[in-house]
Amino acid sequence: METTVPLLTGRAAALADVEADWLIVPVFEGESLSAPVSALDARLGRALDRLCQSGDLTGKANELVPLLRPSGIASERVLCVGVGKRSALDRATLNDAAAAAARSATGKPTRRLAFALPDGLPAGEAALAGGVGLVQGCVGPGLRKSSPTRYSPQELWLVAPTDADGPELQAAVRRAASEAQSVALARELINLPPCELYPESFAERARQLAAETGFECDVLDEARLKQERMGALLGIAHGSDRPPRVVVLRYRGGKSDRTLGLVGKGVTFDSGGLSLKTVENMADMKTDMAGSAAVLGAMQVAAELAPPFPVHGYLGAAENMPSGTAYRPGDVLVSRLGKTVEVTNTDAEGRLVLGDVLAYAVEQKPSAVVDLATLTGACVVALGNWVGGLFSNDDALAGELLEAAGRAGEAFWRLPLVDLQKETLRSEVADMKNSGERWGGAITAAVFLREFVGDTPWAHLDIAGPSQAPRERGYLGKGATGIGVRTLAEFLVRRSVSR
Repeated sequence: METTVPLLTGRAAALADVEADWLIVPVFEGESLSAPVSALDARLGRALDRLCQSGDLTGKANELVPLLRPSGIASERVLCVGVGKRSALDRATLNDAAAAAARSATGKPTRRLAFALPDGLPAGEAALAGGVGLVQGCVGPGLRKSSPTRYSPQELWLVAPTDADGPELQAAVRRAASEAQSVALARELINLPPCELYPESFAERARQLAAETGFECDVLDEARLKQERMGALLGIAHGSDRPPRVVVLRYRGGKSDRTLGLVGKGVTFDSGGLSLKTVENMADMKTDMAGSAAVLGAMQVAAELAPPFPVHGYLGAAENMPSGTAYRPGDVLVSRLGKTVEVTNTDAEGRLVLGDVLAYAVEQKPSAVVDLATLTGACVVALGNWVGGLFSNDDALAGELLEAAGRAGEAFWRLPLVDLQKETLRSEVADMKNSGERWGGAITAAVFLREFVGDTPWAHLDIAGPSQAPRERGYLGKGATGIGVRTLAEFLVRRSVSR
């Protein structure tokens, strides 16, 4: 079952004339109603102004105040959502507010939600943030519930002031629809149960998407993986009855010397292998393919954005399971580069998958490579559930990604690549171990990956924390977040115009 994403369109209209089940109206904190909202309020008999005066409507971020069965306007209900101080309004804030409002409004069946774009941002940026946020709020994790908890509407309208409907707005709406679809795709794949999403089915989904969007797709099965000398990836897959796959996706555009490589970790279920996880730590391990889900979503966006350079996506898909054929602590695996790796912890499998796939990607001679992975619990310890870690061997690339993430509204923090951590990977029997000491584990994992990229500009995004929301948080339901898709989309856009 695929997630149904509502049709997202933009239009210019007076708010009082918009026909919708819910008209969602952003309100700023600490100031009077904006001109379009004030005009709406005049038709409402100044109901919103009275709520402001009584303190029931303050405009604080993500505050929700409904007005049911209003008279004098075309919409059936009004939902005011706070967006905080005007001076602090950005795409992240507006995305969150739109998602929070949509989550509230879609608890019951609806036909149409309309979102009034605030005047605190350019219309294009407001449409992008509001559109993606609305779709986020309409789609929940309950893919297999017999009774839905979220009712996706048929239509989402982004309503701009009557003088703002132009090419910039419509282009932003198209991009918002594409990004929203891609975030929803990533969230759906991550939320799917592992009995349905496994390496073969994941590869088939990628193949279908490639056929729909027009980029090339090549799936490397076990025989091909052996030919390509991906011994580390094959090693971690030995314990599963589900054979591994590597999916290579290619968008061809512009000069090949500017090719961007995107690599995703796609461990569709991680039991820890023979270094078995606890029941509590294993419960959410269907999400260990969130990096590959984000790359697949980004490739879908790339097909819509059509950047003037090639974009190649690499999805390394495998299951890490315990069995009589599983790889063991003490085994030595031979990676694609010929580097030998002593296994000291079978639950440090993601870096083995990524090492082989990164080496393969780098051999295609890209101008830069970015990988995304739910790689380490240590990164969650360091940065918590809402911030991802960024490591890079190239300051310019790191700066580009951090700027893109900031504009897109996704939180990342750069962490250092400390050479001394390499000492903890020293092995007596192989070139290196796959796991070091407890301390600085996120850095150690990144240092391990660096061995497979050489001098190619490279960045590693550890999304172990923010790949899933552990609880409801205003604009987010519990479950997959799709983090990384919006950052990569913004990164593609900015690279398209900066070089």
